[in-house]
Amino acid sequence: MKHPTPVPRRTLLTAFGAALASVPLLNAPPAAAHHAAAGLDDPAKKEIAMQLVSSAENSSLDWKAQYRYIEDIGDGRGYTAGIIGFCSGTGDMLDLVELYADRRPGNVLARYLPALRRVNGTDSHAGLDPDYPRDWARAAGDRAFKAAQNDERDRVYFDPAVRQGKADGLRALGQFAYYDAIVMHGDGTDPTSFRSIRRRALGRARPPAEGGDETAWLDAFLDARVWAMRQEEAHSDTSRVDTAQRVFLRAGNLDLRTPLDWKVYGDSFHID
Repeated sequence: MKHPTPVPRRTLLTAFGAALASVPLLNAPPAAAHHAAAGLDDPAKKEIAMQLVSSAENSSLDWKAQYRYIEDIGDGRGYTAGIIGFCSGTGDMLDLVELYADRRPGNVLARYLPALRRVNGTDSHAGLDPDYPRDWARAAGDRAFKAAQNDERDRVYFDPAVRQGKADGLRALGQFAYYDAIVMHGDGTDPTSFRSIRRRALGRARPPAEGGDETAWLDAFLDARVWAMRQEEAHSDTSRVDTAQRVFLRAGNLDLRTPLDWKVYGDSFHID
């Protein structure tokens, strides 16, 4: 069950996803140094990243149980669903269902595509109720739908975060900080998007690829992230930064080595 207050916030992701392939990474010179430790795209590190995000998004480390999750959490973004909180009002759910329809024509969700196109950018359920939540849960039993969720997560959120993190010379913790920020804030042009958060941090520090200190850069980035979260009431609880990411940073755990102990929204979590 997702927390009713700290919820994902995204700009319209359809345009971002389409533009991503043609727009170079932000200030993306080659990293000044290469580290032997695994990046966040290492399978074991990626599993940790998914558990960390799920602890905040779903109050559980069992992120694979969330393929079938769907709920309107009252944040003005319509239905929120799946492993990363795809939203009917922000474009990423539409992209996901279109991909699923391409791969599995005639699937149980395909008939909702016209309605998803109409409600995109709104909180409306028009054309989706009453059966869409039931059919989403049914679709989640299909391996093709799970694969589509994984692929859209990677295309829109995970891969861009890791690429930018590596371009900035960051290790696994910094790459995760970018990923978590894109999950919550998206990467549009508004002042609280990931790009704007990173730009705000550049006013105080420089990433390692530009000669800066990695810890100082992540401190500045997390400060900017907290500022962005506090601009909206739905994000005012900043514990996913304060009692999770900053705990790892203060311990000098830039490689996200296990074991890990953290808290989110008062709940304690542990990974061996």
